[in-house]
Amino acid sequence: MLRKIFAGGMVAALAVALTACATQNPTVEDVKANASASSDALDTKTPIELKVWESLLGPDDFIKQAGEKFTEKYPNITIKFVNVEVGDASKQIALDGPAGKGPDVFAAPHDTLGDLVSGGHVLPTEDVDGVKKNVVESAVAADTWTDGKMYGYPVDADTYAMYYNKDLVQEAPKSYDDLVSFATDFNSKNPGKYGFVMDVGNFYYTSAFMTGGDNRLFGAQGLDETAPNIDSDAAVQGYTSFQKIHDILPVKAADMNTATADSLFAAGKAAIEVSGPWNVKQFTDKGVNFGVAPMFSLPGESSPATSFTGVRTMFVSAYSEHPKEAAAFAEFLTTPEMQQLRADICGTLGVSSSQLIYKNDVIAGFSEQMKTTFAMPKIARMAKVWDALNAASANIWDGKDVKTELGNAQKAVLAN
Repeated sequence: MLRKIFAGGMVAALAVALTACATQNPTVEDVKANASASSDALDTKTPIELKVWESLLGPDDFIKQAGEKFTEKYPNITIKFVNVEVGDASKQIALDGPAGKGPDVFAAPHDTLGDLVSGGHVLPTEDVDGVKKNVVESAVAADTWTDGKMYGYPVDADTYAMYYNKDLVQEAPKSYDDLVSFATDFNSKNPGKYGFVMDVGNFYYTSAFMTGGDNRLFGAQGLDETAPNIDSDAAVQGYTSFQKIHDILPVKAADMNTATADSLFAAGKAAIEVSGPWNVKQFTDKGVNFGVAPMFSLPGESSPATSFTGVRTMFVSAYSEHPKEAAAFAEFLTTPEMQQLRADICGTLGVSSSQLIYKNDVIAGFSEQMKTTFAMPKIARMAKVWDALNAASANIWDGKDVKTELGNAQKAVLAN
């Protein structure tokens, strides 16, 4: 539910009209400098074709160009792109893999990891230390399962931050109090406009309000289904603050969804909106003079509120006849040069730990927020969260008792 946002919204962002750091394509020397630690074990003589499942509208071009660079390093290995959309791959691998028609490497959202591992469809990450050097810690955590093993190779991420219209506000507020103060003043001076908008009935966004004091859904790693922490003191306090924002956005939850918030910001009728990189193209095409900044801090906190993140991951199929070579290519896609290439082609938010890329201000804003994110839990009980917390968010926004709503939501999530 979250967004089919990750499966659909990320694909929509792929055609983004954004130049994220205008650097030249990586050279063969760059590629060789970032070889996989397991490269000595690779077959460098036998002709090998690796089949890679990925989406259209950007990722396809990335895989093709990255494949050419990989083949320059390993002339015996060629990469074949096959279109299987990211939202379909985790189900299709269960059918095509055992039948011998599957890929060697495929892209899927990180929150499908549980099904992929339990189904025996993917292999553990070959060179964990090498990947950890290339990507941010939150991306590593997203692809680590309950057995402590990492599965997959993160290549980009999906989170939200604050878009702000530079013609209406010089910079985004850094704290909750600053946000309320700004929006109160802005609303009074600009009838018919809003200082702040967001989809108030979508837990994907409202989850940030429950994260004060390091409160996390299903525990620190998002893996403890017995501890949803939905009605904790921190969550109640955070959602009470959320409810008070209604004073600066006096609209019922049913009338303030994603489409409404997006249209208001795109039309210049909202100064600030909470949203993700999938909206860059729309706002750019509409001529909005915007910037992106990390989330505001919650009351009593100093760091940006923690946002949900989804991590697009390249998995090595357990059915691959060339697992070492497939792992080498998947890890190759996490290197700084390939992360930059992906950003240039797709305009999406990467997961690189390198400070040398993502110089574009917009991408930099999302990249900064990535330092304060929490990977969407990947346990099976997460399926019960969306309906329960979406409803609770909307009810709380419309004035119902915070503790009661969160308590009911937690009971629904824990129900068998």
